[in-house]
Amino acid sequence: MTINQIVLLILCLLFSNLGLAATKWISLDSDAVKVINDSLGKSISATEVGKDIAIIEVDESKLLLISEIMHEKFNRCGGFIVHDDHKEAFENLDAIYVREHANKGIFADYTINQNELVQEAINQVDQDKIKSTIEKLSSFHNRYYKSKTGVESQAWLKSKWEDLTKGRDDASVDYFNHSDWPQPSVILTIKGNENPDEIVVIGGHADSIAGYWDRAHARAPGADDNASGIATVTEIIRVLVETSFKPAKTIMFMGYAAEEVGLLGSRAIARQFRSNNKTVVGVLQLDMTNFNGSDLDIVMMTDYTNRDQNAFLGTLIDEYIKVPWGYDKCGYGCSDHASWHNSGYPASIPFEAKMREMNRAIHTSRDTLEVSRNSAFHASNFAKLGLAYMIELDR
Repeated sequence: MTINQIVLLILCLLFSNLGLAATKWISLDSDAVKVINDSLGKSISATEVGKDIAIIEVDESKLLLISEIMHEKFNRCGGFIVHDDHKEAFENLDAIYVREHANKGIFADYTINQNELVQEAINQVDQDKIKSTIEKLSSFHNRYYKSKTGVESQAWLKSKWEDLTKGRDDASVDYFNHSDWPQPSVILTIKGNENPDEIVVIGGHADSIAGYWDRAHARAPGADDNASGIATVTEIIRVLVETSFKPAKTIMFMGYAAEEVGLLGSRAIARQFRSNNKTVVGVLQLDMTNFNGSDLDIVMMTDYTNRDQNAFLGTLIDEYIKVPWGYDKCGYGCSDHASWHNSGYPASIPFEAKMREMNRAIHTSRDTLEVSRNSAFHASNFAKLGLAYMIELDR
């Protein structure tokens, strides 16, 4: 245990003794429980669900340290999911195993037949515009879900998406407000003109984080994690508008709040969609798109994602993007796709590199554009993939 972790642990214990810490239930990979026990210096009772997921009860004050452990020890951004209570945690994970074992396949038509529209769109992708958005988002001191600048960055994003879609009567941009923290999620909806009840979701988390001490004031530019993903989503929106694309299905673009502390924002949205029986035919998560650290340009994560949709994305890469790609695993709760998967929707997360070769500067003040050589070339491939995914899945 480091000196900083010892200091934080002492403060956590003090808060717990003062009765200021609330109890939270979280689910995470079973392999993380022993490391968390060692770091916290106490035994945590864990209930295993299936062979690889555990549910534990912890003081809310310890979530900051657990988040840091999941990043430092397991290279997981997020890495755990916060639940309302013990009952909800078990119900949620029971549903996961039912889906995994049932091995659900096709949720949508994965035929590729929109070559002309896709080519027109991907030819419009401008890496300099992606870079400009990354620069703007990373200029905020941080985008932490409880900080003033975390709220301001979302206001800027909402305004940016409104500006891109002004003049379109099928588009609206709204906040999805969360009662337990100030940072809202941002949702742009472009209503389908033929099958509006069928929804395609393209999103990424908009918050950033650094370290685990005084995170509301820490410098967290988050250029790669995840200004790159939000900038990629923004470029998809720009191209959609400039090519006058009119979707048949409803397309929803999302900038999630509070991903870094347990996928809180996306979990709230996905659960509301499930509660309202929304038909989501596909979810694409763009979380870290600009650090080219592997021999593979695009890496499809296989865990807590939909196998058939992953294969569809691979076919799109071969057809339109023509870069090396492959598969890897990122671990339980590693990003917002898990929230949608847990709610029963087909989700995928194409990632910038293999997990062992990912950007090591994330969650620090060093996560700047310099790490990606002041370029957004790598992210442009993900914008092209997102456009191909949206257009082909829409028809």
